[in-house]
Amino acid sequence: MNAPQPLGMDEVDIGINADEDQHLTFILEGEEYGVDILRVQEIKGWDRVTPIPNTPDYIRGVINLRGTIVPIIDLRLRFDMPAVEYGPMTVVIVLRVVGEDRERIMGIVVDAVSDVHNIGVDILRPAPDFGGALSIDFVKGLASIDEKMVIVLDIDHLLTDGVLNNLDNATGNA
Repeated sequence: MNAPQPLGMDEVDIGINADEDQHLTFILEGEEYGVDILRVQEIKGWDRVTPIPNTPDYIRGVINLRGTIVPIIDLRLRFDMPAVEYGPMTVVIVLRVVGEDRERIMGIVVDAVSDVHNIGVDILRPAPDFGGALSIDFVKGLASIDEKMVIVLDIDHLLTDGVLNNLDNATGNA
């Protein structure tokens, strides 16, 4: 009887290519956005948060997630979109955010979770240049998937650009 031979990596099909990344997509104001799925810790239904005084409106407050204090950011308000009443489809996506000096766990409130897509470097297009009138540093790129545009976010730039400073100032951390 012959012993089974190990498969080479080129013989194993795991569903994605080396030049593709998986992204969790979600809906805000009818548009679809994506974040690297490797940064997603969990997805929770909307629940009450503890507000933090003297923070911008987009910082909804904090939750205690199994002993970890997690700041919650309303992405609609962070993007200057109109506020809406949270409903049964509203979710919090808990993410691992990497800053210059540390990692943090943060949650973003979104209208609904959509799907998981493999987005290859060949379909990811750079964000348009608005000539400095608008900061798009947090947009990794745009991808057309199934006849719709997905805005792929750089969650590290989005949530560390001023958000961590506002949180640290409000909670007294350096």
